[in-house]
Amino acid sequence: MSDRRPVSNPLALAVLSLLYERPMHPYEMATTLREREKAESIKLRFGSLYSVIDRLEQEGLIRAGERIREGKRPERTVYHITEAGSVEMRDWLRELVSTPVKEYPQFEAALSLLPGLPPDEAIEMLELRGELLDGMIEQIDARHEQAANYGIPALFMIESDYRKRMLECERVWIRQLIEQMVEESWADIELLEGIPTWRQMHAERNGGDE
Repeated sequence: MSDRRPVSNPLALAVLSLLYERPMHPYEMATTLREREKAESIKLRFGSLYSVIDRLEQEGLIRAGERIREGKRPERTVYHITEAGSVEMRDWLRELVSTPVKEYPQFEAALSLLPGLPPDEAIEMLELRGELLDGMIEQIDARHEQAANYGIPALFMIESDYRKRMLECERVWIRQLIEQMVEESWADIELLEGIPTWRQMHAERNGGDE
């Protein structure tokens, strides 16, 4: 599993995948990831990128090759994936694609603590989140349209489509949650005692004035 991998940063997997396509220097790696909008799924910073490259090289998963100069820019080292790196990349991808793991999204953490807000304020914040989700879905649609116009195959945007579907599911769920909260009905959520108890808790906390 990932905890036994010599380098477990998702950015390292992105570097291995890029070098599996062809040798690149770090600037080209960063540019390619941004052009393909992979920074939407994988945190990308130049400092982190160079650290990941150094680690991969130390582990024998990539190797430094020729140094090139483009115009007046400084020399850049081109990196190549090794056979061990190719094996690691494919094994790592197989694991991530096939094996669900427990993740800790911030929104899930917030929901677990939702009673810390008064019910009416919680509804207001959920409505705001729903509006922001709508905007995010529209942005993804616009990027998909732009990619199609550039002739980019849908395969290279597959993670973006996944993100859109997850956002759409979250948006539907939030609408249903708000409706239940407004109606003060928890028929589908047995873990909560109900809004009256929730309101009473905040009323008592604020001296009878929620």
